[in-house]
Amino acid sequence: MTPWLDDGDVRLYHGDVLEVLRQLEPGSVQTCVTSPPYWGLRDYGEPGQLGLEPTPGEHVARMVQVFREVRRVLRDDGTLWLNLGDSYAVSACGLTDGAGDGLKPKDLVGIPWRVAFALQDDGWYLRADIIWAKPNPMPESVTDRPTKSHEYLFLLTKSPRYFYDADAIREPLKSTPEQYLRAGKSVRENHALGQVAGRPLGDRSFATVPDGRNARSVWNIATRSYAGAHFATFPPELPERCIKAGSAPGDVVLDPFSGSGTTAWIARHHGRRAVGIELNEEYLALSADRLRQLSLLSDAVADGG
Repeated sequence: MTPWLDDGDVRLYHGDVLEVLRQLEPGSVQTCVTSPPYWGLRDYGEPGQLGLEPTPGEHVARMVQVFREVRRVLRDDGTLWLNLGDSYAVSACGLTDGAGDGLKPKDLVGIPWRVAFALQDDGWYLRADIIWAKPNPMPESVTDRPTKSHEYLFLLTKSPRYFYDADAIREPLKSTPEQYLRAGKSVRENHALGQVAGRPLGDRSFATVPDGRNARSVWNIATRSYAGAHFATFPPELPERCIKAGSAPGDVVLDPFSGSGTTAWIARHHGRRAVGIELNEEYLALSADRLRQLSLLSDAVADGG
């Protein structure tokens, strides 16, 4: 299978996601960070594209097929970080009378959790539901419900034990180390905190206080536009956290719905290798352009420019 682009660190493939995934080597990927097309919200103009299935059930079934292949190419200690948005039955695919599967007009479809539970049933370990909170959500002209300002990011794993670098995505402490240890906790309680963080605190040494608190399950990240794209893109901070927690330098990061290549771009920026799959060749051209810009920037920094 010949990549559409191969620059040594990044390989991009053009084609149907299932066909390409089936040709990748088993156990060749450390982590997968991706955001598939949301059901019923956008026609990308590609025959066979995921997201335009007539019913949620058919969409979920296709997602299970895709991520079964993702699980095959993951290492045994690999992780999947899956970003999913939702839709309403009245707007999905332009339908005005519901969208099958018992949905009524105006129902929230619940695609993220339908997919998460289906993947769990298919053998994935569902480890965390993370709320991507958007301080700058898209405005909505609704008056009978709150404006949607969040999406879900699920952490799923192939095995019960897996690679996860908690230190890489620690959040700043709200207290100084002195305050942290003087907060009325006993030596035993401090020691328990240290075990959670992977560091000893039983001696109450300020030097052994974690550099930050364990990452929380609500991530406040503003959306960003990318000038070359006319579709929604990851804000770089979102895949960055997943890549840093789910892999180490030199590991392979997969995005089977690579779009404009944000995951691959961030992966290479942090010393990882990347594999991307995209059905739309126009989006692959955007990815190549972004990666070229990153290379030029890296060369300039290396040269002291």
